[in-house]
Amino acid sequence: MSLSGEEQGGQMSVVEMPLDEVSPSRVSRRTAVIRVFVGLLVAGVVVGAVWAWLAPPIQAVVALTRSGDRIRGYLGDESDHLFLGAFLMVAMLGAVAVVASTLAWQWRAHRGPGMVGALAVGGMAAAGAATGVGAALVRWRYGVIDLAAAPVTPEHRVHYVIEAPAVFFGHSPLEIAMTILLPAGVAALIFALCALATKRDDLGAWPPIVSVRAVDPAQFVDPTPVSGPVSTVADGPPVDPSAPSR
Repeated sequence: MSLSGEEQGGQMSVVEMPLDEVSPSRVSRRTAVIRVFVGLLVAGVVVGAVWAWLAPPIQAVVALTRSGDRIRGYLGDESDHLFLGAFLMVAMLGAVAVVASTLAWQWRAHRGPGMVGALAVGGMAAAGAATGVGAALVRWRYGVIDLAAAPVTPEHRVHYVIEAPAVFFGHSPLEIAMTILLPAGVAALIFALCALATKRDDLGAWPPIVSVRAVDPAQFVDPTPVSGPVSTVADGPPVDPSAPSR
């Protein structure tokens, strides 16, 4: 603790509270933001490739009705895989957001709003890359069902096909937007929880903010009153009450 200023009379003094030492980062804040964004974008590409390998396909059937119409249906509970594929995509993107925000918080020198923005924008970019790569790979792997080209005839009215899993829960703009925004919201939430858990207003980032508060010097004076008379030099030397009498 170091005191700055002069303590005169009852004036207030400024006390600088010592904080943990924070070393500056070797990279600039802009470079750190770009690295986080690019890292999340690459992670999104990897998530899309892994999802295309793990997501289960849907076994469907193309049938020819008596009226000559072609219809498509699903065997048993295969329609549940439509939900399973989209849920797997959301879960993987959420896991990437949690890991990315935790690692970004460990980059102590660059904690702050800039890092939150990088996580949010990078999370949306990761979701877009994952869904785009995943949809392209499963389409290349399983193809597209063409009802008009299905080999169904009055003699063979049923044709079994395999449908690619879906990356979204639906095709409406709201459902697509929710999937894209999910990792950004999760990353921002995890970063906010870490910020709430720290005791420092500057989050331990660089440059550090010195904690300064005003202290009254009077609080360091012993307030205990002195009882009885106080002897001074003018009163003369003390008298020994136990001196022997003549």
